[in-house]
Amino acid sequence: MKRYKILSGLSLLFLWSLFSVNIHAALPEFTELVAEHGSAVVNISTTIKKSNKSAATQLPPSLQMPEGTPFDELFKHFFKQPGQGQRRPPAEAHSLGSGFVLSSDGYILTNHHVIKDADEIIVRFSDRNELVAKVLGSDERSDVALLKVEATGLKSVKLGDSTKLKVGEWVLAIGSPFGFDHSATAGIVSALGRSLPSDSYVPFIQTDVAINPGNSGGPLFNLEGEVIGINSQIYSRTGGFMGVSFAIPMDVVMNVVAQIKSQGYVSRGWLGVVIQDVTRELAESFGLKKPHGALISKVMPDSPAAKAGFEAGDVILKFNGKKVSTSSELPPIVGRTEIGQSVPVVVMRSNKRKTINVKVEQLPESEELAQENDTSGRLIDERLAIEVANLDDVQREELAIEKGGVLVINVEQGAAANSGIRRGDVIMTINNQKVSNAKQFLDLAKDLPENKAVPVLVQRGQGAIFLALRIEKDAK
Repeated sequence: MKRYKILSGLSLLFLWSLFSVNIHAALPEFTELVAEHGSAVVNISTTIKKSNKSAATQLPPSLQMPEGTPFDELFKHFFKQPGQGQRRPPAEAHSLGSGFVLSSDGYILTNHHVIKDADEIIVRFSDRNELVAKVLGSDERSDVALLKVEATGLKSVKLGDSTKLKVGEWVLAIGSPFGFDHSATAGIVSALGRSLPSDSYVPFIQTDVAINPGNSGGPLFNLEGEVIGINSQIYSRTGGFMGVSFAIPMDVVMNVVAQIKSQGYVSRGWLGVVIQDVTRELAESFGLKKPHGALISKVMPDSPAAKAGFEAGDVILKFNGKKVSTSSELPPIVGRTEIGQSVPVVVMRSNKRKTINVKVEQLPESEELAQENDTSGRLIDERLAIEVANLDDVQREELAIEKGGVLVINVEQGAAANSGIRRGDVIMTINNQKVSNAKQFLDLAKDLPENKAVPVLVQRGQGAIFLALRIEKDAK
């Protein structure tokens, strides 16, 4: 019996050792990666004279520390921000960030917001050597900046292919959070192709890697020691890290770098449409089997889309051979299309697929959109519980609407309100038919089917949006 107990104990010990080995083998090993590539990561400090804008230490809102949090004083210490009751330095301000050596001859990559408005940029290497850097080019839309220092033989990073990333893959960030140089944090890729409201031209890599103020501009490595992104932003309700970080993919970064080196600035393709996601109700109303594609809610005047014949209500399914599953996928695809190139675009129009060829133009610096207004001369549709009016010439000029449309004066509880129509909206089409005036709108509304979603295009504020309108059978 004792022999069996000994054998049983040895068996359990053997099984436990195998289990431990398997667990250890499953976990990533970062020590060699940091030792080999960490010296290519740099600390970037900037000096901004007060006369050059007082926002010296300004970071994106998601990276700022709110007053009164435990990190507030620490943040002020490392970013040289005075606390309450202290006098602000009169002459200059400082900020910190991260970066990495792109090539051995002194090219450095970081974020645009790290060096924005800087009068002096100092790059500090792992051996404590410091060099002054100059900005070769900086792109605010992608948040990428290319710097140059006078040096040779620098340790540089190895670039990876961000298009081959997979959700769940291990990644490592090295940077200077709160000024602590060469801090390494690890996590996994949480999602790919994320679109943020302020950065619609960048399909961000979302990770759960701990990123804090000072990490901005630093590299994101895969397990092969290759840089596949630049850490740029975090999502936070408190100012501290909450498990959601965003990095700019290296394929986007290198496209920006190539343009900066060749022409000194970054240009992007432009289609000239306002788009939105297709909801389940809108998919039904447009004859789609499932919600997908980018729904055009407005075509900008004299834009490539207008010249090619795109219409509000078209659902873009493919652009230049690339599938468009959601509206957020379209801007990066269009932005990276060669200026002047004519490309095929597959759309769903009136329940039929149609291919339109469009010549992509350069994205303008700013796009002017319409504003709201009011008017008199009102008509009421009791079935929709809505009050509308015609637009006069002054309002059309202010709203940039050449013809058609009716202004929503009032919305009561009912079908229109349930669909999301608001006071101040301008209804441009209903059930895929253009609205020319208030009287015609009432005629169109009278013929709307019950218990079936129909699309309504409204111009709202600085854009346009499709809504799904459904009239319940009991509505009068």
